[in-house]
Amino acid sequence: RAGMHPVNPVSFCVFSCYRCKELKYAKDLPQISIIFIFVNEALSVILRSVHSAVNHTPAHLLKEIILVDDNSDEEELKAPLEEYVNKRYPGLVKVVRNQKREGLIRARIEGWKAATGHITGFFDAHVEFTAGWAEPVLSRIQENRKRVILPSIDNIKQDDFEVQRYENSAHGYSWELWCMYISPPKDWWDAGDPSLPIRTPAMIGCSFVVNRKFFGEIGLLDPGMDVYGGENIELGIKVWLCGGSMEVLPCSRVAHIERKKKPYNNNIGFYTKRNALRVAEVWMDDYKSHVYIAWNLPLENPGIDIGDVSERKALRKSLKCKNFQWYLDHVYPEMRRYNNTVAYGELRNNKAKDVCLDQGPQENHTAILYPCHGWGPQLARYTKEGYLHLGALGTTTLLPDTRCLVDNMKSRLPQLLDCEKVKSSLHKRWNFIQNGAILNKGTGRCLEVENKGMSGIDLILRSCTGQRWTIKNFIK
Repeated sequence: RAGMHPVNPVSFCVFSCYRCKELKYAKDLPQISIIFIFVNEALSVILRSVHSAVNHTPAHLLKEIILVDDNSDEEELKAPLEEYVNKRYPGLVKVVRNQKREGLIRARIEGWKAATGHITGFFDAHVEFTAGWAEPVLSRIQENRKRVILPSIDNIKQDDFEVQRYENSAHGYSWELWCMYISPPKDWWDAGDPSLPIRTPAMIGCSFVVNRKFFGEIGLLDPGMDVYGGENIELGIKVWLCGGSMEVLPCSRVAHIERKKKPYNNNIGFYTKRNALRVAEVWMDDYKSHVYIAWNLPLENPGIDIGDVSERKALRKSLKCKNFQWYLDHVYPEMRRYNNTVAYGELRNNKAKDVCLDQGPQENHTAILYPCHGWGPQLARYTKEGYLHLGALGTTTLLPDTRCLVDNMKSRLPQLLDCEKVKSSLHKRWNFIQNGAILNKGTGRCLEVENKGMSGIDLILRSCTGQRWTIKNFIK
């Protein structure tokens, strides 16, 4: 039944962007090798992706389709898959099989090695293409071989395969290097033409298209990374710093199934963290501290073996790439910066060492004590100005930043408020040294804990009694 499901029709149409249908493209566009990566994917879903690629890519532009099996266990993905594609698409579809599970990153590199097309397109094996998706992509790369192109992503509901059209977006990320959709830059909005390419700092990761030789010249993806996570951010940073560019094309649309269950190891958070540290060490210069802060890890001896990054650093040097400050200033100016941080991590009081300062329920705007876990709500950050922020690092200036601790003099409870909206600067400034008091500069009151016996422990503001606080990490 796999080949019998039609691709979703009208809602899938690219021409809801009124300008796209007016655009014309050259006849001599380069050919593309479409590379799908899969591991224990449903056979029917893989074949939907293949049929969609064949049906919606002009035959003279489609060099080949490469299916990279990252050591799947399912029997239907072995002989039955090869027999089907060899019979249905003889000579067009190739199957590459990894002898061990490599992870998405290294599997994509294997797909690149097998490709013969001038252009390589990398896709998850659970996507569907629109009519007209290929021409705008190939045209932009033909104009400039150093462009990495991202089709605009729509969503396919896993339960019924209904397509949900997403708004035009750029792709950004947090300081943990988790990817996210962000608003297109101001100059794109000002142009008033929804068909124009959107400058993007990085990519979500489920689909990208690149000149095959250029991809090799800039070092492909980082083979020292494991599974997936972070490679999409590394590619965006690297392309921009090393002479290329990355953009989203509203006139090229690919729909992606957001699966509820991922086939790779469940511990994807660890791999993303490890990969993020590799990106930070190679590409981010002094801003690497932001990644360590975001993950609440010490800058020295973080306890994670990230492997050898000397080859990646040598690659950056050989390509004569720009510095990360240039990238933030020119490509991702919306990204919040935290250069004023002097200490960060969990804050503990010497009278209650099993609980930590915590942002508590957002709607209450009151800091609390909570059993220590070290995640975002307990990420305290002390700055050069004396501000004490609490919560996960912010992302872009268009979204709320972390709040800071305030003594408003009216309450015994410490407030968590938007720093920029606090009128009295003294009420949000604190004196703090490691293993010392946390003293408000404006009120003279200290942040302390009060034992309520059977009722627990409260976080309060009062005259100082000599209680001491320690924070996990200091920046030297």
